[in-house]
Amino acid sequence: MDLDKLMSKHLTRYFDPSRTIPEETLQQLLRFLRSTPTSTNIQPNHFYVIATPEGKKQLADNLGERFQDNAEKILNSSHTIILTTRADLPGSHIEAVFNKERADGRFPDPAKQELWESMTRDFLNLRNYGYKDVNHWMEKQTYMAVGLTMMAAAELGVEAMPLEGFDPTTVDKAFKIRETGHATTVLLALGYPDPTKQYSNPISRFDTDELFTFV
Repeated sequence: MDLDKLMSKHLTRYFDPSRTIPEETLQQLLRFLRSTPTSTNIQPNHFYVIATPEGKKQLADNLGERFQDNAEKILNSSHTIILTTRADLPGSHIEAVFNKERADGRFPDPAKQELWESMTRDFLNLRNYGYKDVNHWMEKQTYMAVGLTMMAAAELGVEAMPLEGFDPTTVDKAFKIRETGHATTVLLALGYPDPTKQYSNPISRFDTDELFTFV
């Protein structure tokens, strides 16, 4: 990965609608997204991969009246992913995580698996009843997945643009997301840049001495 190149690039705002991500590249990116870590391995997400013209139009038409400027980005992207997060954390989901860990042999020693499950339950109780921030905490996991997937996309030569400019209520309704126990958190548009609309000006960030404190 060329970090110097990444540090000097702008996010793509305009996609080339004539270019589509090859299926092999897309599947590699989705495998990476599936593998992104979450705190306590809670895996609170479900991902809607919008790949067809009909799907993109459905999403673009339901961004909300205030956010129609983003419709073109969705329509011109190769794919857009709707990243959703659980609205709550029922015991059935926690048990499903534990069952999958056992089936996959995450902890070959049963005693370690039992200890892990006990520690996880304690931590989740703290988030639910101590900090009372379980929804916000789960959304943090979603944004971690977005950031890591953007880096993976860059490694694969794909542009990735996160979008918060949408009405989650209308997106949820259009795709019947809330019926699944999830809610839309963020969108990630993927594709290749329109060569006629690429930024070439320098990026602007605060100087190092304003951003870092060494102790």
